[in-house]
Amino acid sequence: METPDNANEAPALTGIAAQDWATASAAPQYRAAVVDLLGALAYGELAAFERLAEDAKLAPTLGDKAALAKMASAEFHHFERLTERLTAIDEEPTAAMEPFAKALDDFHRQTAPSDWLEGLVKAYVGDSIASDFYREVAARLDTDTRSLVLAVLDDTGHGNFAVEKVRAAIAAEPRVGGRLALWARRLMGEALSQAQRVVADRDALSTMLVGGEADGFDLAEVGRMFSRITEAHTKRMAALGLAA
Repeated sequence: METPDNANEAPALTGIAAQDWATASAAPQYRAAVVDLLGALAYGELAAFERLAEDAKLAPTLGDKAALAKMASAEFHHFERLTERLTAIDEEPTAAMEPFAKALDDFHRQTAPSDWLEGLVKAYVGDSIASDFYREVAARLDTDTRSLVLAVLDDTGHGNFAVEKVRAAIAAEPRVGGRLALWARRLMGEALSQAQRVVADRDALSTMLVGGEADGFDLAEVGRMFSRITEAHTKRMAALGLAA
C-alpha cells in the first residue's frame, strides 16, 4: 500500500509557534518567558562546559581526555550563541542566567560523580533529560527562538561516547551495571525535580507551560510531556545496557 504524500507532514503551526520574534515578543509575558528560557539554557550550557572540563581530569586515557575537551568546547560555543542572542534582544545575559544558577549548582553539587563512569552516565542522562524538556518547550516558541533553541541542543557527540564507554565497562565487569543503574535512577529523579522547581519559581515560564502564552499546552499536556521524557530516559538506559 502506498503512503500518502502528506502522511508524514507535521501539523500546521498556529498562534505564537507560527510567529517570528518581532511579532511574538510584543506580548510582555511571552517575552519574559523566553528570556527566562534562554537564561536557563545559557547557564546550563556554561555548567555543562565546566562539568565536561572537570570530567576530562578523570579520563583514563589521553584520547578520552581529548574527546571530552572537544565536547566541552562545543558546549561553550552553545553558551556563546545564547548569550549573544540575549544581548541582541536587549537583555543582559548575566541577569537572565542569575535566577537559575543556584538551582543548577545545587543539582550538580548533589549529584557529583565519584568516578569516570558515573560522570559519563550523569552527562548522558542529565543532559538528555534537559534536552528533551527544552525540545518539548521549543515546539511552542516563535520561529526565531525555536531555531536557536534546537540548534544549541544539537548533540555534541557525548551521547554516543558515553554509551560506548559504559557498555564496554559493563562487558568487562558486569557488576558495574548495577551500581550505574542505581546512579542513573537517582539522576532521573533529581533532574525532574530540579526542572519542576525551576519552572514553578518563574511565573512567566510556568504560565507558558500550562497554556498562558504557549498555544495548546495545558496541565494534562504537561503530564504527558513528562511521561514522554520518562519513556525516552528508559530507552537511553537500555542503550547504556542498564535497567531503568
